[in-house]
Amino acid sequence: MPHSQDTFTFIDLFAGIGGIRRGFQDAGGTCVFTSEWNKYSVQTYVANFGQDAPIAGDITQVEAESIPDHDVLLAGFPCQPFSTAGVSTKNSLGRPTGFRDETQGTLFFEVARIIDAKRPMAFFLENVKNLVSHDHGRTFRIILRTLTEELGYHISYRVIDGGLFVPQHRERIYIVGFREETGFDVNSLVLPSERSVLASVLHPQDGSEGVEYPYTQGAQARVSDTYTLSDRLWAWLQNHAAKHRAAGNGFGFGLVGPEDVARTLSARYYKDGSEILVGQGGKNPRRLTPRECARLMGFEDSFVIPVSDTQAYRQFGNSVVVPAVRLIAQSMVPYLPRLDLVSRENVTW
Repeated sequence: MPHSQDTFTFIDLFAGIGGIRRGFQDAGGTCVFTSEWNKYSVQTYVANFGQDAPIAGDITQVEAESIPDHDVLLAGFPCQPFSTAGVSTKNSLGRPTGFRDETQGTLFFEVARIIDAKRPMAFFLENVKNLVSHDHGRTFRIILRTLTEELGYHISYRVIDGGLFVPQHRERIYIVGFREETGFDVNSLVLPSERSVLASVLHPQDGSEGVEYPYTQGAQARVSDTYTLSDRLWAWLQNHAAKHRAAGNGFGFGLVGPEDVARTLSARYYKDGSEILVGQGGKNPRRLTPRECARLMGFEDSFVIPVSDTQAYRQFGNSVVVPAVRLIAQSMVPYLPRLDLVSRENVTW
């Protein structure tokens, strides 16, 4: 049966700009350790969460024993190609199997290494939907076997479309594990039924919101012309799409308006913005501003964006839908046994 408690501790691996942290922090958690290697992401992370303790860089160089004890491990680990030989073959050669096999070398196994050493009460992992089907499903079977058979955790997983929380189609897999059998099942979560549209994230451009330079300017806080596509780029995108249509391919730009739902925001958005272009009547369409991208991922307007537009687009395109993470976090919290919570004396953040 679920329990209740005042707070819990967590660590934030492959932290990015802190989208997963935001969801679990909003659910009452306290971060005690962070790892992120990208210096620009660290800049954004620190601007929003502070830096009372150093942020570890390359997690492969961090000794698991040096990581503070924690209740929940969080990781939006990158999905790299997985490859594994048969366990029987490895055993016959006297080689280690599972996540202990260094030749496998993928970043998921860094997560497994830390889970094995620290034995947190629970974990939360996030990845792209295609993780389930990668390599004909073998990749995901390895992950599940590692988490359950080798590490002994009780897990559930679910693909959820972020479009239930924000106006963009963004399917991601969420894997939740508990060290003990609790009865928690991410598939039992009740998801929102009403979808939002882009009007909820776009700058109104009517003076009803304050100016946020360099994204908006003037008395009406209109979007800067910087975000409108040049004639050359707009012509190129239209011609490129026409060639693909003629060849029977599916490529095309995503032209949207206030009542639409966007395609998935990607880390390549800074290149041409083709997946989400906002129509402007008689003008060329425009990219979303970084603030609109932040809103599209569920970040509140208080979220600080201290980096260039290029870096901001990359960061939000690589981030998570915060409200989706928050819902899962809030649903997990009652299942964290109160008596096993790590002492807050260990908190460094």
